Amino acid sequence: MGGFLNALGQKLAERWLTLLALPGAIFLATACTARTLGQAHALDYQRLTERITHWAQAPAATTVGGQVLLLAVVLVAAAASGLAAQGLGTLVQHATLAAGWHTWPPPLRRWAHARVVRRRARWAAAQQRYRQQRDADARTLAAERRRADPAPRRAAYSALQRIAVEEPDRPTWSGDRIHAVSVRLERDHQLDLPLLWPHLWLVLPDTTRAEITTAEQALTRATTLAGWALLYAPLTAWWWPAAPLAVSLALTARYRVRSTVDIYARLLEAAARLHLSSADENGRPCSLCWGGTG
Repeated sequence: MGGFLNALGQKLAERWLTLLALPGAIFLATACTARTLGQAHALDYQRLTERITHWAQAPAATTVGGQVLLLAVVLVAAAASGLAAQGLGTLVQHATLAAGWHTWPPPLRRWAHARVVRRRARWAAAQQRYRQQRDADARTLAAERRRADPAPRRAAYSALQRIAVEEPDRPTWSGDRIHAVSVRLERDHQLDLPLLWPHLWLVLPDTTRAEITTAEQALTRATTLAGWALLYAPLTAWWWPAAPLAVSLALTARYRVRSTVDIYARLLEAAARLHLSSADENGRPCSLCWGGTG
């Protein structure tokens, strides 16, 4: 038991250092630099060096007690910054997936509804172009006995997928990517995935659950990165170099969120379909298909 607790404590310490303390310390250093240099001396590193040297020579920083106290304050502030980034990341995740956008406050709900309407119109137009291209390729094959160049059809299909995998129902691509899993399973197998997922989770193999959990954790880290971008953004009021830093974090977070959401959605759909197929092949009622749909 002692070895287990020791290993658990080490793992928690590593996660605390990696997820909270280290990114928080970098944020504190950036905030201190922004406050020290300001807009007028944004790139004056000599000024920053002199100010740090002056602080290091202060009486409070030269005593053991003062150094311990300073280290404790920095660690607490860094951890608080990390928790703030995680909290903002949670908000970003809820806003990005937009599962409950119908219950948002009226101004946000109206914006989300207008965006869904626009995305549906764009998706319908892209779907129409794809179908026209597909039909044209079919006519070419029937009339000339040769396959048409697949590049236009692939381009049209890629344009459709960039808008949404299925008909948009949420204001964001990531939200629709998750929603598409439920749409497909309901259309193909009459399954209500949000209702049945907790029951499916209990009977999934450990390897499958581990893959899904890893994808979910990757999504959490990606949205936390967006939370850091939101924390860095206000620093631009004091120090303009924080702007490209915040923008780069936001763009990286956007890319990671979209890629991890796609992986997560694929894993959810694969787990449900494989479990259903396995039950059907063994001749047993599928545990998912309550209500006679198996």
